[in-house]
Amino acid sequence: MRPSTRAATVEPFHALAFGQQAAALEAQGHHVVKLSIGEPDFGAPPAVLAAQREVADGRPLPYTSALGLPALRVAIADFYRDRHGVQVPPHRIAVTSGASAALLLVLAATVDPGDDVLLADPSYPCNRQLVETFGGRAHAVPTTAAMRYQLTEQAVRASWTDRTSAVMVATPSNPTGTSVPSGELARICAQARERDAWRIVDEIYLELADPSPDGTPARTVLAADPDAIVVNSFSKYFGMTGWRLGWCVLPEELVAPVEKLAMNYFIAASTPVQLAALAAFTPDSLAVCEERRAEFVARRRIVLDGLAQIGLPVPVEPDGAFYVYFDVSGTGLGSWEFCERALAEHHVSLTPGRDFGTATADTHVRLSYAASREELREGLRRIGEFVTKLS
Repeated sequence: MRPSTRAATVEPFHALAFGQQAAALEAQGHHVVKLSIGEPDFGAPPAVLAAQREVADGRPLPYTSALGLPALRVAIADFYRDRHGVQVPPHRIAVTSGASAALLLVLAATVDPGDDVLLADPSYPCNRQLVETFGGRAHAVPTTAAMRYQLTEQAVRASWTDRTSAVMVATPSNPTGTSVPSGELARICAQARERDAWRIVDEIYLELADPSPDGTPARTVLAADPDAIVVNSFSKYFGMTGWRLGWCVLPEELVAPVEKLAMNYFIAASTPVQLAALAAFTPDSLAVCEERRAEFVARRRIVLDGLAQIGLPVPVEPDGAFYVYFDVSGTGLGSWEFCERALAEHHVSLTPGRDFGTATADTHVRLSYAASREELREGLRRIGEFVTKLS
């Protein structure tokens, strides 16, 4: 017997692998500054924690429908209306076991063997793996700092093939923390729509994006393209990583197919977690989340200033999420060795660019500033010591 070719050849998620190495060092008694994992240190808002305790009172907790608890789908629709000014019918919202499950369902519903899916290089590695799981080709388009490490209308046009069936965009992006300007995103979507291709937009970090110049929240793609497929999550803005709850917004023609796939793949997302998540949309919870978003902006400044002092350039300053993508080529080390040695010698966990594609695989490193200010300052101090020793 042997594992499938898929299982034997899939690349690991190196951010998690470095996290495991960090955990092993901690088990040996070392203090490791963990800047490799995109996991907010706040936890869920207090109202969500209280709601979770309340649902654990012995009541029956049966399966919800495959697309999720109706009340939660309504709450998500209301959130789009109130925060973004767009009307999303609740029946077009599918609640999932994390954004990863949403991505899997969306790609299962849209990718056939031989299809090309355009995405940026660098980008979230699991997207490529999921596309290939369903027989598609993840057509990673190399990007540059001048492009903000994002797809542009011109890049999409130049990379289009006769097999292109979808364009995937993450805004803000993991690993760069950069967003696609709303006008550019609208043009990308219009081009794909004209060619009868799906537009799949990862908005997992949207609520952690900097506001528009007029102070309004960053715009969802649904404001420009109501039939785009949107993936989102409770993990980042709401701080509910381990709760494993997400959602997707679907065009009408995908609602029934995704429902059938969800029935077969997952049955339904966790009932108690869905019930507790209703409390994420209360005014108190949203106020807490906005305070935390402002805290991430302050942490970003600490990291950008610290890296500048060390002499590690950040080619494009992030405007969302909680990542900084910095260039280590001037140190004389490739990104993998830089991360390995930073962890082994100075106990700072980072993520090498290899996780996110090939264009910046050897030159760039991702730092997550989801850690506390104290940990960030300590991590930067240790990185500074490491770079000084290299020079």
